Amino acid sequence: MKYFLPFQIRRFLLLGLLLAVVEPVLAQRSAKPNIIFILADDLGYGDVGCYGQKWIRTPNIDQLAKEGMRFTQYYAGSSVCAPSRAVLMTGQHTGHTYIRGNYDYETEGNLPIPDSTITLPEVLKKAGYRTAMIGKWGLGGPGSTGGPNRQGFDYSLGYLDQRKAHDYYIPYLWENEKKYPLEKNRDGNRNTYSHDVFAEAALTFIRETKNHPFFLYLPFTIPHGKLEVPTDAPYSLEKWSQPQKNYAAMITRLDGDIGRIVALLNELGIDQNTLIVFTSDNGPVKAVADQFDSNGPFRGYKLDLYEGGIREPMIVRWPGRIKAGSENHEIAAAWDVLPTFCELAGATTPKAIDGISFLPTLLGKPQPKSHSNLYWEFFEINYNWNKPDNKFPRIYLDKQAARMGDWKAVRADLLTKPDAPLELYNLKDDVGETKNVAAAHPDVVLQMTELLRTSRREGDFFKANPNQLLK
Repeated sequence: MKYFLPFQIRRFLLLGLLLAVVEPVLAQRSAKPNIIFILADDLGYGDVGCYGQKWIRTPNIDQLAKEGMRFTQYYAGSSVCAPSRAVLMTGQHTGHTYIRGNYDYETEGNLPIPDSTITLPEVLKKAGYRTAMIGKWGLGGPGSTGGPNRQGFDYSLGYLDQRKAHDYYIPYLWENEKKYPLEKNRDGNRNTYSHDVFAEAALTFIRETKNHPFFLYLPFTIPHGKLEVPTDAPYSLEKWSQPQKNYAAMITRLDGDIGRIVALLNELGIDQNTLIVFTSDNGPVKAVADQFDSNGPFRGYKLDLYEGGIREPMIVRWPGRIKAGSENHEIAAAWDVLPTFCELAGATTPKAIDGISFLPTLLGKPQPKSHSNLYWEFFEINYNWNKPDNKFPRIYLDKQAARMGDWKAVRADLLTKPDAPLELYNLKDDVGETKNVAAAHPDVVLQMTELLRTSRREGDFFKANPNQLLK
């Protein structure tokens, strides 16, 4: 009997110690996971190390891939800024979503999405998430129906007009749709780098929201032009042009801030309950891409609907839930993000969407549904539309593309060649889209023609000329 009490006490203390260790982990895994979505701007498939980059250093992004899942067939929603973001926010591809091209207004802001639009942050907010957008918005100016705070974000800080986002030393940003002066950039001074403001704001939001489920959308502007950065280190001594040094330094700077975000999640003890996604909005710009093989093995760049303009890196990390070092070779697209996050958060998925949740794939489970096809269309803006000698419309359908299995169809330059024939490529044998095999596969051309015809409807501002569409 004399040993009974001490033994029980020891067992009780041991049990208490185990609970102290295990309960926080169980609590993390049972709570709604935090979601951080990092969107680079004009970063190509081959611009990061884990996708083959040899010159630009991205150790933190590469570490995300080592600890998570790397997608090899993920597609952006479009080949330029605004429609790519619209697809992410609505779960609709560009044959259906409201914004299908960069449509500038005379006042600050872009064509706003309507108030009736159901967006990802609105859905997650209803599911109990605190929501923030820090970076480049591009779907509506201050006070418009498309402003970020009108579309479900509790907090916003950034550029509302994508034209302004070309300047990294701008004298003001927008916080909750109110002007946010950058005092050290007044009167032409260049002391505050906007990306650094975004990075610090992201860290602050995480600290302040650590005890509540959150959705943090980080559409950073790096490495979009202007190619300017406070220092071109660690590439200062490279025998490259200055724009090339700056481009590389911008990406490495972004990589460093991603490392800071991950370190903070670990410090706060919420790393295991936070899912991180890293990707890009569209392909790279040709002016610097060729130096670094930024578009990898693919044809095309930003503005193109060839693979180089829309196939993007995507890495998803969720410690303990997503298998470390795994790869997904199945097709996924930006319009799948909304239903994936809805399922992850236990939220109701909107009905009028084109996306399919890939959460089962992330968790290593069978994927019950997959895409039979993908569709894109791109409207080009005519910046000279109001000039006296202008002969072209303000906005016009310029390109269409579709993917069905390994088959890829592209139509391009539809303003000057409205009857452009359908190009056909077999991506399994020709990922670089170098051999148009349309003549050899008339049956597939017929299927693809029907797909291009039936995958779209006319938009309020984005209307095709009937002679541009295949019959």
